[in-house]
Amino acid sequence: MKLIVDLIFEGGIATMNYSISNTAEYGEYVSGPRIINAATKAEMKRVLDDIQSGKFTRDWMLENRVNQTSFKAMRAKLATHPIEEVGEKLRAMMPWIKKGALVDKARN
Repeated sequence: MKLIVDLIFEGGIATMNYSISNTAEYGEYVSGPRIINAATKAEMKRVLDDIQSGKFTRDWMLENRVNQTSFKAMRAKLATHPIEEVGEKLRAMMPWIKKGALVDKARN
């Protein structure tokens, strides 16, 4: 994902498309509109409304008053998602990643 973001940052979506496989680019064209559609945009608007109205901030402040109970439960649940397990196995096969690690979980 970082590579995709870096490519878009460097030269826009056209540069990213130039740099990925034709298969991936084709997938973007045929699948992207199925994911980013009117319903997605409407939901993003509702999220923005929550931020602009202060609802998000109020909810987060309440969550902190109760020791982040829901937040910590969501974090624990997502930590067990299969993508995390697969990602851990894949990263273990790429030792160079740890050499440039930005986060040292042993310290926190």
